[in-house]
Amino acid sequence: MPQFFLNKRLIVLLISVILLVAMIGFSIRERDRISKPEQFVRDIVGFGQTIIAKPANAMAVFFDNINDLKNTYTENKKLKSHLEQLTSLEAQNHELKKENEELKSIIKEKNSLGDSESIQAQVIARNPDSWYEQVVIDKGEVNGVEKNMAVVTSGGFIGKVTQVDKFYSTVELLSSPDETNRISAKVQSAKKDAYGLIEGYDKKTKMLLLKQLDFNIKIKKGDHVVTSGLSGMFPSGLVIGDVEKIVPDENGLTQTAYVKPEANFYDVREVLVINRKAQKLNSSVLGGGQ
Repeated sequence: MPQFFLNKRLIVLLISVILLVAMIGFSIRERDRISKPEQFVRDIVGFGQTIIAKPANAMAVFFDNINDLKNTYTENKKLKSHLEQLTSLEAQNHELKKENEELKSIIKEKNSLGDSESIQAQVIARNPDSWYEQVVIDKGEVNGVEKNMAVVTSGGFIGKVTQVDKFYSTVELLSSPDETNRISAKVQSAKKDAYGLIEGYDKKTKMLLLKQLDFNIKIKKGDHVVTSGLSGMFPSGLVIGDVEKIVPDENGLTQTAYVKPEANFYDVREVLVINRKAQKLNSSVLGGGQ
């Protein structure tokens, strides 16, 4: 009896497998028409797939956009960083080139001083409130700097040392408004030199005022102005600038020359401190050798 039931179950299972294979074969064979039950099932499945697929596709697109946005942001950040580095490198390159040119000019100026003793220094501090008045250099007493020594750039004479510390010194510029900051100078005129004093600086025109010039000496625009050496404080012949215009004084006995400085007081970096005992200067420093 048990053997009969086992055989019966085996026969049912075999028939079921045969029917299943037949149904699969029937469903996958090419047909022009399908039955209504099959059509109904397909419609239901298709509708369900549509409901599921649209949100799924939308979410996929959304996350793709988020990922693209994130990648774009990261890429943009890297590009900005590279751009900032490039800008920084360009600025550093510009500064190095400028410093190199200044050093070359200073070395040339130092060589032009001949037997004169000079100390090369660099400006390390400048007060924004007194930008046109004074600068601090990185050379002091231990380097041989003394008070009242002349200070020049590759452009020309810019001022004198007014305070000396162990390792640093303060330089008062010619453009300082200090009335006691007087520099003995001369105009190298064609017929006769005119002597006077640099007294003050016109901030509006950015010119030095050379006062107490003899009214009878003819001075014209473009005449060179250099240190006279009469005070015994500075060597003679240090270039100061060129005459821009002449204004007669009220008393009619003297005249004032507006002198355009040869040196740039606004941008001072590399300087030479000149020993006041120095006397021999070549023609490039003398501005004509007179």
